[in-house]
Amino acid sequence: MVTRRDFLGITLGAGATLALTPELLRALGQPAGKLLTRAVPSTGEMLPAVGLSFSNHVSCADPAALREVFRAFVDGGGRVLDALHGNDRSEQFHATLANELGVQEKVFWTARGFVPGGPAGPPAPGAATVNSHIDTLLARTKAPKLDLVMLPATGDPTWLAALKEEKKAGRVRYIGAQTIAVNFQAAQLEALMRNEPLDFIGVDYDVSNRKVEETILPLAAERKIGVLAFFPFNNNGGASCGGMGRNLFVRVGDRPVPEWAAEFDATTWAQFFLKYVLGHPAVTVARVGTTKATHMADNLRGGVGRLPDEATRRRMAAFVDALPALPPLPQNPAAAPGIAVSAAVLDRYVGEYALPSGNVVSFRRDGARLLVKAGSNPELPLNARTETRFQDPRGPIFEFRLDAQGRVTGATLEQQGPQGPQRVQLERK
Repeated sequence: MVTRRDFLGITLGAGATLALTPELLRALGQPAGKLLTRAVPSTGEMLPAVGLSFSNHVSCADPAALREVFRAFVDGGGRVLDALHGNDRSEQFHATLANELGVQEKVFWTARGFVPGGPAGPPAPGAATVNSHIDTLLARTKAPKLDLVMLPATGDPTWLAALKEEKKAGRVRYIGAQTIAVNFQAAQLEALMRNEPLDFIGVDYDVSNRKVEETILPLAAERKIGVLAFFPFNNNGGASCGGMGRNLFVRVGDRPVPEWAAEFDATTWAQFFLKYVLGHPAVTVARVGTTKATHMADNLRGGVGRLPDEATRRRMAAFVDALPALPPLPQNPAAAPGIAVSAAVLDRYVGEYALPSGNVVSFRRDGARLLVKAGSNPELPLNARTETRFQDPRGPIFEFRLDAQGRVTGATLEQQGPQGPQRVQLERK
């Protein structure tokens, strides 16, 4: 069997810019074939089943290398270009690539419906947040309309209402809801699937992360909702820019692909993992991300040839489940327990604070903890570092400001931004 390392040896000899040519496929000992297509359930439109995103790579990878990946993707029959996750720079980079190759009207554009929160706070509720971002997307992509725009499963209801209007107006073809933490947000996503006219959902899904098989994927099939599968290699939150992170490739290590994988035309681990995801009939597109054109060619092969049947998929899952587990991650310093602070001190911080954007951050006390809520984001407990300094377990820090009489006048939000550390002032309302 050909390993991913063997594949790279073969393809490097063919040059950095690769298409799935018959010669390359013969070198891999596989039959030539076209990239699998799947129908969008709500319309019947056919889409290539392997998509691409650079959202985790734009900030640190060589732009020239990413251009070669994109060229290999397009040459191999790929169309679904996903700019859903990441920041403004990432979104712009996806649009620039397509414009440079002149394929902006051939690409199937997938994007988010708003600009994520930054130093100025979370995005505001209301139609204007969605409308203005779609204006930006259309200008960037130079496309007559956007193919798919998705909102977070836990997003503000006014955003989805605005997105439905954008679809009616013809500026968006398909609308959807997504999460990259489906194990924690399945209930919210399921409610949207049952109650809203969604064309697509996006979920994290791989052979070791199968919760969506219980309810979400069967419901998608029942409701005729397309599925965009994120992180088929289980690299959600793993290393970017070519690092291995904590993904399925690390778990299999140097093990060879099992001989029985030939039954569904998989000769590398990338193909094995992708074919598991695509083997579920509810999945429309599996989205990958990479910094190497050779990996892109290998990934596309995951969408060529036979797919495993249900019995074989159970065998694949059992094989992966039997692999040694990865060692636990070291504890995130930001999540370390805080010091004890009296209820009287915590109570003085309770209330609402205004960001420069006009958005509001609220604090409340729950027993011996101070909790924060910003916009539609979930409420989180803070860890006290001093009597005035409290840390969000994801990293940001709130430092409360006191006047000479000890009254709280506001707070400073310290967080890491795209250009380095940032400090944002919050005023008490």
